[in-house]
Formats: sequence, C-alpha cells, structure tokens
Amino acid sequence: MFEVFTLLGDWVSFQLFGLSPDTQIGAAVQFFVMDTTKIFFLLVVIIYVMGLLRAMISTERVRQIVAGRPQWLARSLAITLGGVTPFCSCSSVPLFIGFVEARIPIGITFAFLIASPMINEVAVVLLMTILGWEVALLYVLAGLVVAYIGSIVIEWFKPERWVESYVWDIKMRQQQELEANSGGFNQRHEFAWNEVKVIVKRIWHWLFIGIALGAAFHGFVPEAWVSTYLGDSSNWWSVPAAVLVGVPLYSNATGVIPLIEAMINKGVPIGTSLALMMSIAALSLPELLILRKVIKWQALGIFVGVLTVAFILVGYLFNFIQPNLPDLVS
Repeated sequence: MFEVFTLLGDWVSFQLFGLSPDTQIGAAVQFFVMDTTKIFFLLVVIIYVMGLLRAMISTERVRQIVAGRPQWLARSLAITLGGVTPFCSCSSVPLFIGFVEARIPIGITFAFLIASPMINEVAVVLLMTILGWEVALLYVLAGLVVAYIGSIVIEWFKPERWVESYVWDIKMRQQQELEANSGGFNQRHEFAWNEVKVIVKRIWHWLFIGIALGAAFHGFVPEAWVSTYLGDSSNWWSVPAAVLVGVPLYSNATGVIPLIEAMINKGVPIGTSLALMMSIAALSLPELLILRKVIKWQALGIFVGVLTVAFILVGYLFNFIQPNLPDLVS
C-alpha cells in the first residue's frame, strides 16, 4: 500500500523536477515528498479514527475508570489509557488537571502524563510502517517502563505539595465532547473531523520541519560522518547528547519520526535515536510551560530530571542489545 508514496516521491523528484537519484538534492527531495504524503495521509486517518473513539468514550469516563482502584492497577490503567488516547504532550495537560481535580493520586496522574505523548498511536503506526514492527514494539515497551517506574520515582517526592492551589478547584467542561458522546453518528463524525482539523492545524508546520530535517539528514549528511560521530554506540556521550538536544525541542513523536528514520538509515544506533525521540515527545517546551501553570518549579524539575535520566538509561540499554538483533532494521 505504502509503495504508492515511494512512487510519488520518485515521480516528483526525478521526472517532474528532473533531479538525479544519485545526487544529494535528488535523494533529499525524494525523501521529503515520499514522507510528507505518507505521514499526512496516516495522520488524517488515525486522528479521525481516534476522534470517533473519543466521541464514544468521554474524558470523564476515563477518569472514572482510573479512580478508586488499587495503586498498581490504577497506574497500569492510567498508562494504558495514556497509550490509547489521542493526546499529545500539550493536550494531555488538561486531562492531567482533571485527574488532579478527581483526587486521583498525583503519581498515577504523572504516569498518564508520561505515557500519553510517548506512546502516541500515530507515532507507533508510523514507526511500524516506516521502520518495522520491531522498532515500534521496542518504543512502546520503553514508554511503558518509563511511565511506570518514572511515575513511582516522582511519587516518592510527594509532589502533591507542589500542585498550584487553584488546580484543586478546577472543573473541566468539554461541551463539544459531551455533545458528541450523547449524539448520533453525524455528531461523532463532526467531532472526529474537527479533531483532524484542529490537530493538523496545530502541528502541520512542525511536521514539515521534521520531514525537512529528515530529508536534509538523509540527502546531505555523509554516512561516514554519521558512523564516526553518532553511529558508534561505544561513544558514551552520544545518548546523553541526544536526550539533552531533544529536551528543549518543540515537536512531537509524529513530527520527529522522519528525522529518526534518516538517523537510523545512516547508522545511528537504535538506542541513541529512540532516546532523542522520547525526549522530544515527552518533554516539549510548550508542555513544560503549560505544566508550570499547574505545578510549581520543584515538581517540574523533578519531572524533567526523572525523564531525562530514564531516557538516557533506555538509550544505553537499546544500544547494548542492538548487536543481538542484527535484523532489527532492514
């Protein structure tokens, strides 16, 4: 099915523009056209489907499922819900507030906040189609482990004391969602299509930036340079550097996938590449700015610190096991 996007990239680059596939610019343009059409197609389809699901299961229902459970079960449910609900890092924050307002333990709330942007259903599908199910599975497993253990570590610091006082009194109202929940198919379709328009409008330019960076990396960065400076997993600093670079970047898992694809194709180890992807997905600057309105600097610092250390450890682990998985990336 996805061969059509490769053929479209070939036609635009090598026939319409008359570029040569043996040149750097030809390879970069072909990659850009192919990935742009493929990613936007998947983006629209997946957001629409998840919007329909969200129109049938309200965020209030999500909070009710998590509340009142044993902590281990509630944490697992929060992570599972974070993985299957269509929220990016910024849109997860309102639900984070709703969890707090529902008196759900703050550690469990952070489990959702970590899992929701990391285990992004769009990113998982794109990883599967672009890099294979093995990479997608590794990424999902990493997100589950980081969300579970990371939320426990954050909970040790008793972050409830650093939640802004006004948050406890917030009552979330999502009238459109409630109307879609109680309406028929037409209202749910309208809600889902509106989700597509809102989300695509919010991130389309970051998708273009991510794809353009991936295309430039794919076409212009010499493989020998990549292999020398980033492709050697014995360079201890490569994983921390990838995480530190990713933390301040403003993007999401979907937008950064083309760059990750190009990095892996150039020989950058799986762990280094996924560490960058995780840090960008779960620690975006807009999310941190919004979170600062909800929690104080102490809790925000712990959140960033725990995830930074976790992503570094995960990167090292995947780089360590990659030699035992020679067929992981074709």
